[in-house]
Amino acid sequence: MIVLFTDFGLRGPYTGQMKAVLHTHAPGVPVVDLLSDAPAFDPRSSAYLLAAYARPFPAGAVFLVIVDPGVGSDRLPCVVRADDRWFVGPENGLFELVMRRAVAPVLCWQIDWRPHRLSNTFHGRDLFAPVAARLALGEPPPGGEVPAESLRRPEWPDDLPAILYLDSYGNAVSGLRAASVPASATIVAGSTACERARTFSEVPKGHPFWYENADGLVEIAVNSGRAADLFAFSPGTRLLIQP
Repeated sequence: MIVLFTDFGLRGPYTGQMKAVLHTHAPGVPVVDLLSDAPAFDPRSSAYLLAAYARPFPAGAVFLVIVDPGVGSDRLPCVVRADDRWFVGPENGLFELVMRRAVAPVLCWQIDWRPHRLSNTFHGRDLFAPVAARLALGEPPPGGEVPAESLRRPEWPDDLPAILYLDSYGNAVSGLRAASVPASATIVAGSTACERARTFSEVPKGHPFWYENADGLVEIAVNSGRAADLFAFSPGTRLLIQP
């Protein structure tokens, strides 16, 4: 399967144009829309979400990951193989946390293939989608292998204590793995202090709390309410962990 992770948003032609290329080059291969509204222009925040969301997918899955504010610049196009999954996209840190948390050795390639027509501003459609299709069909990466260290961002923290994404319910998803936070901790976002709960029903309606979401990340929510609206959370809001 091919898994799409982009910051294209839910409107406009871009996802459809990429899917058309995928279906042309790899007919019959399932295409999964994982995330269309990743943090826009923000590879660093997107990297923490990608590492969490990619975990349940089976070996052989090909992730087509486009958060590419540097498209058309000298940033490199690359392929990463981590824990038997493929990741295709720009070399801008998107794959740092996937690589860092991989159990098996990571392999990386610089894509040196170019299509006959390559636009300056839509490499997701013209370059990365055809490469993802090839990988999904079992073909090797179209380029030379490069050291994994050349793609790394070692200065980035293992966990990012900030709100990265607001879902359709108004819940605030962070870059913190819940396993890194003591269950007894209070998490403060802005002026809002939240205690941990296991489920929504464990707190009264209208009450804020933090919990371990289904992808293992710390998420701040309100039972039967929208945390984003009640507390004016936004992507980038920092989180403070208090014992």
